[in-house]
Amino acid sequence: MSPVSVSCLTALSFLLQVVECSSYKPSEAKNHPKISIDEKHKTYEIEVHGILLWASMGLLMPIGILTMRISTSTADFPPSKHKILIYVHAVLQIVSVLITTVGAVLSMIKFENAFDNSHQRIGLALYAAVYLQVLIGFRRPKRGSRGRSAWYLLHWLLGTTICLFGILNVYTGLQAYHKRTSKSTTLWTVVFAAQVSFMAIFYLFQDKWDYILRQGVIIISPGCDPENSQAQLENQVKDVVIVNEPCRKSNSLGTYFSRTNALNKLFQLT
Repeated sequence: MSPVSVSCLTALSFLLQVVECSSYKPSEAKNHPKISIDEKHKTYEIEVHGILLWASMGLLMPIGILTMRISTSTADFPPSKHKILIYVHAVLQIVSVLITTVGAVLSMIKFENAFDNSHQRIGLALYAAVYLQVLIGFRRPKRGSRGRSAWYLLHWLLGTTICLFGILNVYTGLQAYHKRTSKSTTLWTVVFAAQVSFMAIFYLFQDKWDYILRQGVIIISPGCDPENSQAQLENQVKDVVIVNEPCRKSNSLGTYFSRTNALNKLFQLT
């Protein structure tokens, strides 16, 4: 068994122990009404489930996508750093899948899974899609092989879909939590919206980074003498003459007189 598999199994067993510990009832519970203690304990389990799924699908998965975005959107990125980012992407996604598994086990054991609301339905579809994505990731063809393009398109589409619906399901989970416990979720909704907005801006910013860096650089075509090119550029700048004249409005009648020279003919006749 490889070291990566051993570490993944160790992390999974640790997280499962955390879930088991979360179901432990304190000894002081016998001094309180059973219904109240059960309700508090159920609320605590819902909160643990929400934190786990936020950490996996709402945080680690988007960060993993951003790491690949950085490596592919920078043209002059060194191959060694590109390889490091690939490993970072893989580790983040594996940890995310492990946390998702713990959240799925917790929901199946502790919750009533009637699947009568959008949060549970989307969550079930996401569980299946996540494990399908894991299988696709481990079946990656070599670069340059025949099926590499189709694999990359499928991997990218499925990963983006999981990330988007995972973020959506965090919002539906907050609504379900508010409906179940009557607690306010406004603060957490605003904080999560700010996090998603920052990640979206950072994701879009990657496309413009190389373009921004090239704004202060003069690109010289291959085979040209840099000194001659610089001299030609300076001459072109010197030849530009800026005339500060007030702007004049034009209309159809004025355009007609200017083109036909009708005013000059009229003055000659007079």
